[in-house]
Amino acid sequence: MNHLPSLSLLQSRTDRIALARQRFFEGGQAPTGVVSEAVFESWARCLRLHGNPQERAMFQPVTASRTQLALMKNRPLHQAWMDEVPRLEASLSTSNCTAMLTDATGVLIGSTCVGRSHEELMPVATRIGVNLSEDAVGTTAPGLVVRTGKPVCVQGGEHFFDSVKEMHCAAAPIRDIHGRIAGVLDLSSERIPFAFDAAAVAGLFAGAIENRLLVAQSTEHLVIRFQIAHDLLDSTMVGLIGVGVDGRIAWENGVARSLLGGRTLSAAQADRSPDLLLGLPWAQLAALPVAGAAPLALPNGLQVWARAEMRAPDGRRGLVIGASLPAAEPEPAAAVDAATEPAVDVPPLAVEAPANKRLRESDLDLIRTTLQACGGNVSDAAKQLGVSRGLIYRRLRSVRDRN
Repeated sequence: MNHLPSLSLLQSRTDRIALARQRFFEGGQAPTGVVSEAVFESWARCLRLHGNPQERAMFQPVTASRTQLALMKNRPLHQAWMDEVPRLEASLSTSNCTAMLTDATGVLIGSTCVGRSHEELMPVATRIGVNLSEDAVGTTAPGLVVRTGKPVCVQGGEHFFDSVKEMHCAAAPIRDIHGRIAGVLDLSSERIPFAFDAAAVAGLFAGAIENRLLVAQSTEHLVIRFQIAHDLLDSTMVGLIGVGVDGRIAWENGVARSLLGGRTLSAAQADRSPDLLLGLPWAQLAALPVAGAAPLALPNGLQVWARAEMRAPDGRRGLVIGASLPAAEPEPAAAVDAATEPAVDVPPLAVEAPANKRLRESDLDLIRTTLQACGGNVSDAAKQLGVSRGLIYRRLRSVRDRN
């Protein structure tokens, strides 16, 4: 006969979790309604893998070579983390939380641990190279995010091992320009439960790091920033879209998807033209201001503010002025009828010697006309002109910068 009390009679969530653990690990009774489905499934996996939850979890680093490999492979991610650390530390300075960054496998590559007097597990668990995956330390928030790709909060007794029950953690994924998990941001507190919505805060900072990573990974992309208010263009709430040299949308962040109606632009999607979602072809998007903002009416009816920047192949912001287009046959370019130019607001060229000025303007006319004929497809225009895609980017950017 079962003499354990009913879960409904227990007032404390901690008590309900403790009873659910006992019933599951001793009697196989599912903890339905007490823990999330993700935590329950993790308990089941860990029971098969680790056996007894009363054994002590071992927070051990991976090998030195694997640690170095993780740091080397994730340099852009780590740099994005480092750029965001000052704000993270400022936000968490008066809390009892530590922020941690893992790679896509759960190996720790960044931490803000300060070694508070009441912490015993945290200084051990936050060493660079420690494996926080489910296979290594059981049910934890970063381990679950690595496995499922979804944000999660794991508090107290929801951890698999009894020795980790003093921990409270919330984690969110960070994705790259291919939509794959690049890393995980985790907020953890030892012994002291969260006094705020840690999942929301983790998601906010994970989004900020992801935005930095997306822009850093964009080479030869036109990066569009947009939001309903222009003062949000430099915030973590900015919508970001990367348009590739083929004139198609290459990637987008979660905010952009929300502003565009929740549509996810999968790699297999046939029509990834910016005209469909942003209402403008590549050439006109490239004419958006680099600083400040310009109004943009989206096809879904939403009015936003937007700016654009072209990314160099080396990841730098903006492109430097490059060599001119081949001038062996300047006459055809000069003969182009101005009426055939696309509706792109290209700033006037800087004052130069008359002959050189005519050549550069001819180059620009030819580029603009060819882009229009190719529907904004930079790759096709470059092939038709016999030049590199980067040169087209540089010419358009140099003209705009000179204005």
